[in-house]
Amino acid sequence: MGEVEERVRLAAELRRIREGVRERALLEPARGLTPDPPTSRAPVEPKAPTAPEPSPPPAPPDSTAVNATWDVSKAPGAGPLGRLARRALSPLIAAQVGWNAEQVRLDNAILAYIDARLDATHRHYDAVLGIHGRHIQDANERHLILQEELVAHVHDLVKRIDLVLEESEKGRLGLEFALRDVRQRLARLEERLERG
Repeated sequence: MGEVEERVRLAAELRRIREGVRERALLEPARGLTPDPPTSRAPVEPKAPTAPEPSPPPAPPDSTAVNATWDVSKAPGAGPLGRLARRALSPLIAAQVGWNAEQVRLDNAILAYIDARLDATHRHYDAVLGIHGRHIQDANERHLILQEELVAHVHDLVKRIDLVLEESEKGRLGLEFALRDVRQRLARLEERLERG
């Protein structure tokens, strides 16, 4: 490769480097050895989704019919035949009435127990969900703070890397220009030597 071709190649490379530096705006002097410290933003808590309106609970079973008809002592009709049947079956009817009364009391107690148990279960789960909701909210807040710190740290690293690349590019450009100057002086010295 001839000297002229080498100079053309070097000039083209210097032009490319200069244009690359201008494109990245590295011609401005560096502010200092390290970039300004990053500022972190206050974390913004994500908006919690709104809970849908609860559907109305199902109606409790209607026990009025059972409560009204448990007394079978009035079952046989009025009249002489009804009185005779009631007298003949009175021990059986009394036992059935007693059993029916106990069954109705048990049914009503079971319904009251189920209602009370469901209310207690809902209160318990509401308390548990409230506790875990607060823990999740605290964890979300900590994650947001860490996320902001990580973003600020990455931005700081990018600035530092840009600073290092800027300084190395400036040093390389300076060396390229110094090399070009040395080559020009060397060429002039060679011309003087040839002339004698």
